[in-house]
Amino acid sequence: MATTYAYKVRDQRGKVVEGQLEADDAELVVGKLREMGYTPIKIEKRGNKKLTADISLPGLSGRVKTKDVAVFSRQFATMINSGLTLIRALRILSEQTENPALAKVIGEIRLDVERGSSLSGSLQKHPKVFNRLYVAMVRSGEVGGVLDAVLMRLADTLEKQVELRRKVRSAMSYPIVVLVVCLTIASAMLLFIVPQFKTIYADLGGELPMPTQVLISISDVLKRFFIFVAVGGAILGWLFYRWVKSPHGRPKWDAFTLKVPVFGGLLRKTALARFSRTLAALTRSGVGILESLEIVALTAGNEVVARAVRDTQQAVKRGDTLARPLEQHDVFPPMVVQMIAVGEETGALDEMLDKIADFYDSEVSATVDALTSLIEPILIVTMGVLVGGMIISLYLPMFNIINLIK
Repeated sequence: MATTYAYKVRDQRGKVVEGQLEADDAELVVGKLREMGYTPIKIEKRGNKKLTADISLPGLSGRVKTKDVAVFSRQFATMINSGLTLIRALRILSEQTENPALAKVIGEIRLDVERGSSLSGSLQKHPKVFNRLYVAMVRSGEVGGVLDAVLMRLADTLEKQVELRRKVRSAMSYPIVVLVVCLTIASAMLLFIVPQFKTIYADLGGELPMPTQVLISISDVLKRFFIFVAVGGAILGWLFYRWVKSPHGRPKWDAFTLKVPVFGGLLRKTALARFSRTLAALTRSGVGILESLEIVALTAGNEVVARAVRDTQQAVKRGDTLARPLEQHDVFPPMVVQMIAVGEETGALDEMLDKIADFYDSEVSATVDALTSLIEPILIVTMGVLVGGMIISLYLPMFNIINLIK
């Protein structure tokens, strides 16, 4: 938000004039006063009392989603296309953007542009919000004088990425939620319900069926060592997370996930769609092929695909085509390689990549629908077997309750 500054200046006649101006910093105030023909003598910031305190939650504050950046890009493109200057458009967007973190970033970008920086250079100072793909495309739009068209293309690309990610999450989150519910119910039964039955059966005496004995033994172990099991599980989960994020573990984990039945195919199609969509957007915007491949490798989201793209980049540096080195990697199907080869031969690489991306987008949608219809009955049966098996094991001795009483 703009701050109020009190100023004291001398006009062209030598007369001292005092007043107030709103600006983001003192440098802008000095610039405006000089434009008005004044010689600044003193600039003083007026204190602003906040009526409400800023509340920030750890892990939630300062976060800018891809969807927010896509909306910003589309609005920015519309304003530029309508004839608004960069500075005026950025000022309006910083005031109307609902995300406070993004609004702050836009305000800082506007200040940099006002000081003479290029838009792409200003965006580059905020890599957590605007990645290399975004900066490279904006730079190409500035050079080619088609910034509004590039921003529209960026908005389309980001929105399709968000939609693709949403579809994958919907397919992956449902079984995880059901599995967590199953484990919670089973743990509650083992900790609170099974011990009650154990007391009843101990008073009655007699030999219990094997399933009941096993269930009671598991309950005893879990109840006795619950803290150790919980802490040990948390530590193992944290170590696994660190391993997955490490340079050594990430390639192995990504390679494993691509081979997982059912879900591996979905992740592979998602990676191919993202690769094709990103490379198409970059090449259409006029970004060089080597820089495009470097950006695609950074934004691939899968280390197996990223390594294949890096190998391809090195081959292209040596004068090879794009399709030939991709053919050496199993993650790229023959159809993708052949379509890229045709695109290179006809000079319509961006169109071919868009067609590949559209194809795999539709494949992801079909796979998600199929997974939803397939996984739901499997999960219901799994829950029924787990919980139902425990209940049956508890009530098996009831069939022999008369003999136990005698």
